[in-house]
Amino acid sequence: MEWNQSELLPLSQFKEMRSTSPVHLQEEGQMWELYRYQEVKEAFTNYAVFSSQGTEDAKEPIDSSVLRQDPPKHRQLRMLVSQAFTPRVIESMAPKITSITHSLLDQAEKERSIDVLASLASPLPITVIAEMLGVSVEDRAQFKQWSDALVGSDYEAYLQCQEEMTAYFNVIIEERRSSPKDDLISNLVQAKVEGESLSEIELIGFCILLLVAGNETTTNLITSALLCVDSLPEVREQLLADRSLIPGTLEEVFRYCSPVQHMFRQVKQDTELAGHVLQAGQFVRLWIGSANHDETVFDHPERFDMFRSPNPHLGLGSGIHYCLGAQLARLESKIMLEAILDRFPHYYRNRSIPLQRTDSSMMFALQSLPIHLYE
Repeated sequence: MEWNQSELLPLSQFKEMRSTSPVHLQEEGQMWELYRYQEVKEAFTNYAVFSSQGTEDAKEPIDSSVLRQDPPKHRQLRMLVSQAFTPRVIESMAPKITSITHSLLDQAEKERSIDVLASLASPLPITVIAEMLGVSVEDRAQFKQWSDALVGSDYEAYLQCQEEMTAYFNVIIEERRSSPKDDLISNLVQAKVEGESLSEIELIGFCILLLVAGNETTTNLITSALLCVDSLPEVREQLLADRSLIPGTLEEVFRYCSPVQHMFRQVKQDTELAGHVLQAGQFVRLWIGSANHDETVFDHPERFDMFRSPNPHLGLGSGIHYCLGAQLARLESKIMLEAILDRFPHYYRNRSIPLQRTDSSMMFALQSLPIHLYE
């Protein structure tokens, strides 16, 4: 890689921890850190032991979303929106996504030099999920601000953005109760789980999750993909010669630059993991970014290999919490990368501006990615 990964991704630290302390208890004694693929996948898939639910006294809307639920509630909530994310439905959205993409590129073409994040990678997924939800695309700058706060490191901003989103979505939910439309929020308002409508906090939690998850991962995937292609001339040459290599390239971006770097779980019952006893009530951090560079699973993980096969990365999770919008993220990123390579095949990064990561250990996200569209 031509860009300095060590400044943006703690790959050497991950490697050391996988070697010396793959299952590590923090000094405070309540948080286990998992660095190897095997243990991270175990915590993802064994929901009977590793709970997504967290503390029982959590009152934030996001804690009532499907992201923070275990079966049977998780299964019931996921079924409510799964029909909106079937492969057939997602594939039918390709013309619309293509239209939005080229509209953004038309605007970018006038500028000649742009910030990928602000001009392309953020507007596309936010516009798509806003239309699916049935909220105003005009508010997309606000959506981006909320999304960044929800995954950032500032706890006060995390709480405040949920208060603001609650007020925002409450108005829309009330409107949909009296005047339903053909959108996801209307479907959620009318939905019932075992005869019961969703509670207010469950509705808000769903809206927040869909809005944020529907754009944050894809934004970072697109940005990272364009950075990797720009940094690796041989990858660009092969993609320009054969667009069918784009899906495999994107899977390698998911592995190499994992948009979501870590997730949390709580131990439900005493259990043994890699020779350590984890006690009920303790928390576990699953280092996805480290697991996706595990030498025992990926040959030469330090290399970006667009032909890597198989590529069982955990960039989209695993098990029952496997990303609901995975196919949408893949489609949006594929269409955007294809369109850029078609229209601006020789785009290049403005190397006079250093790359900086956003203030979030959870996400691998750049603050900006300035590029020139023409040589």
